[in-house]
Amino acid sequence: MPRMTFINPDGSKIEADGKIGESVMEVATRSGVDIEAACGGSLACATCHLILEKDWYDKLAPPSADEEDMLDMAFNLTETSRLSCQIEVTEALEGFVAHVPEG
Repeated sequence: MPRMTFINPDGSKIEADGKIGESVMEVATRSGVDIEAACGGSLACATCHLILEKDWYDKLAPPSADEEDMLDMAFNLTETSRLSCQIEVTEALEGFVAHVPEG
């Protein structure tokens, strides 16, 4: 179970254990991270948007064209923004860190 850290806009942290095969969105919502995840992971919104630390962003496969299209609708978009519903939990995510964007 990879351990992950979600950092809120106020700097507070939520640590959570992910289950292999679920999405980072599922870990975040189960752990009380303040993201809406309105579409439930069907890649139809941008409400599960997280900002990844650069090293973690670089370790993941690049976002798909569909994810990039949805990210265009996200508030406070950055170069390391991802939709958490599109990141699958694997052992390689041990120590994963993501920031919850303001708004």
